[in-house]
Amino acid sequence: MPLPVTEIDTAALPVLCVDLDGTLVKSDTLHDSALAVARHHPLALLKIPSWLLQGKAALKRHLAATVQLDVSHLPYNRELLQYLQQQHSTGRPIYLATAADADTAHRVAAHLGLFTGVLASDGQLNLAGKNKLAAFRSQFGDNFTYIGNAMPDLTLLESCKEPMVANPTPALRAALRKARVTPARTFDETVSPLKAWPKAIRLHQWAKNVLIFLPLLLAHNWTPGILAGAALAFFSFGLCASATYIVNDLLDLEADRQHPRKRRRPFASGDLSALSGIAVIALFLATSLALALLVPIVISAISPDASLIRPHHFLLWLGIYLVTTLAYSLRLKRSVLVDVIVLSGLYTVRIIAGSAATGIPVSTWLAGFSIFFFLSLAFVKRFAELENLSERGGSTAGGRGYHVSDIEQLRSFGTASGYASVVVLTLYISNLDAAQLYHHTARLWLLVPVLLLWISRLWFTASRGQLDEDPVVYAITDRRSLFLGVLVVLIVLSAL
Repeated sequence: MPLPVTEIDTAALPVLCVDLDGTLVKSDTLHDSALAVARHHPLALLKIPSWLLQGKAALKRHLAATVQLDVSHLPYNRELLQYLQQQHSTGRPIYLATAADADTAHRVAAHLGLFTGVLASDGQLNLAGKNKLAAFRSQFGDNFTYIGNAMPDLTLLESCKEPMVANPTPALRAALRKARVTPARTFDETVSPLKAWPKAIRLHQWAKNVLIFLPLLLAHNWTPGILAGAALAFFSFGLCASATYIVNDLLDLEADRQHPRKRRRPFASGDLSALSGIAVIALFLATSLALALLVPIVISAISPDASLIRPHHFLLWLGIYLVTTLAYSLRLKRSVLVDVIVLSGLYTVRIIAGSAATGIPVSTWLAGFSIFFFLSLAFVKRFAELENLSERGGSTAGGRGYHVSDIEQLRSFGTASGYASVVVLTLYISNLDAAQLYHHTARLWLLVPVLLLWISRLWFTASRGQLDEDPVVYAITDRRSLFLGVLVVLIVLSAL
């Protein structure tokens, strides 16, 4: 009959030592600290090279002194944490043994309340690999076990009495097999990269880039070269946008981890590393640039008569989008009303970029409609955030500057903008410009009730707290929205 937990002879058990980065937490606190510095003290990034010259331990000390991570919302490995809590309840000595800076390690230990002691880097000695093993032997002799996750932990896992791993890297798994070391326990809490990366790059948001084709479609231009150029522009814009989404997520790690839904994002949850995110950002931006440079070349090669007068105009607007989005992520998203103006403007920039990529000018009607329509979408996004915040009992949107008391004003701004876009549409239909492109302009009037219905339903849904804060997701997943979208296409085709 097994002994009750309280009767286990804990003195006979080896001291349990647990790594922090990638093990107890799924992220790396060094990378998290560097990103927090970039978010809150960007000029301090210029000091990192000089800090690094002083050694890795000194770098960690300087970063920890510049920013303090919110240790209560780090992405802890829940399975491992549960095991540690169970071991703690038996009275077993547990040490947090990490190469992270001592300040961060002690705050994690104080938050969890599970550890007998802390072994960590002190600003001079980087407590990793052989340094960590020496510290263990100095304090515990050979009577210790260790839980790690990466190649620097291999020496410790080979030397301890009961090796255990948490979310081990492929390299560590292979090295353990080669060394014929079988972990006593494995604490896996990972998501497949095949699932994590589509979420990180937000493939569903590529639906916004369909706006690039709008000038071409509304002008009824089906030139093969122009179509090919627009397709390249679509992918170029998509890659650039995905890179900026990753930048935004990396800079917003701490805020996202405090949000009930955003904490499940791949970088906030630790399912993807910050370093892999930075690598993908560089890859996507380089590919986006290459595709942008190819746009005029492809158009000229396929349809020489349609060669662009300003061949690199699309590249200019792609750059404007990139700079504006980065400015939004770094600062503008925290400026009340400015943020929604910028958000709506980014939709319109896609249309202008489509015009630049195809050489087809944007009509004043399309510009006017897009300004008001997308402003309404930006307002409903903020409105939904506040509505959901209100239901959770909050009063202020973190990092946004809005208060729950602003809900009615945002509703007023947003609905007015949406209906203003319908007014612009009615003026266009009644204008002679529409008659030059459509043989049955009267049928276009059917678009008015369809658009009114969709805008009104969108705001009703948001007012009832049923919008997930993203109108794009709503538009591409809601069955009625998809039906109304098909109806719009049929109406336009019938008017040709």
